[in-house]
Amino acid sequence: MRIFVVGSEGQIARSLKEAVSGVDGIVARFSTRPEVDLTRPETVLPAVRAFEPDLVVNPAAYTAVDRAESEPELALSINRDGAAAVAEAAAALGAPVIHFSTDYVFDGKKSEAYVERDPPSPQCVYGRSKLEGERLVAAAAPRNVILRTAWVYAPFGRNFVRTMLRLAVDRDLRVVNDQVGCPTYAPDIAATCLAIGRRLAETGWRENYAGVTHLAGPNAMSWCGFAEAIMAGAAARGARSAAVEAITTADYPTPARRPANSRLATERLASVFGMSLPPFGESLNRCLDRLIGPEASRLERSH
Repeated sequence: MRIFVVGSEGQIARSLKEAVSGVDGIVARFSTRPEVDLTRPETVLPAVRAFEPDLVVNPAAYTAVDRAESEPELALSINRDGAAAVAEAAAALGAPVIHFSTDYVFDGKKSEAYVERDPPSPQCVYGRSKLEGERLVAAAAPRNVILRTAWVYAPFGRNFVRTMLRLAVDRDLRVVNDQVGCPTYAPDIAATCLAIGRRLAETGWRENYAGVTHLAGPNAMSWCGFAEAIMAGAAARGARSAAVEAITTADYPTPARRPANSRLATERLASVFGMSLPPFGESLNRCLDRLIGPEASRLERSH
């Protein structure tokens, strides 16, 4: 299977690089700028065509949620127009496209977890740009799998886990407790993405594959609860662990409005693709093992 991946440095792209490394039967091409620049849609098709992929994967995005409020044109050019160009290229070559989107397409007013058929209503520029990207991808490429994920973290890149560990070195933490979502480990996303790609190759395209599928961790919590779990894991590994104070969204105003509830239900992932993600604790431990070291080895060295 030949996979063309748009981007190479984001959390999901880097996780995909690790996941395909040394795997028999998979040849992957990870694009970089300026060869593929989503702000220049005309760069997409030539690069994709030259590789002749069986599958196109687009995890690339403008993800600076707060900065997007002052840079809406740039966010839209990448998340809407660039995404459409990738889908158009895949369709032109007869390849399915897997496109990544976000929980921020919802307004957060629902009391339960969101399902794919719930009407989106983004409250910030970033969420709006991703929703418009979803719609253009679906229109451009009938063979599309749109994976909405949430609260992505990894042992690399800019994410909540790495930020909390960095801040805990010299201060206690004040973390929002009235926003709830599903932390999702980027290597788990990558593994599931590849599994979906294999499914498409094995079965051929099926109509029920098309459209939005939620791909998120199975455990919901607040940002504060997420931070507490990170600190507990750090302490268990002998690293600095800070106290965590729960605050409200009003105590920590940001330019972009974030959904109070962005939990994503993943029953469609299970029913259509037969897949699910590992429990939160298992994935967080794997991340902390890479960032700090395994808990067992720390404990052994302390005795």
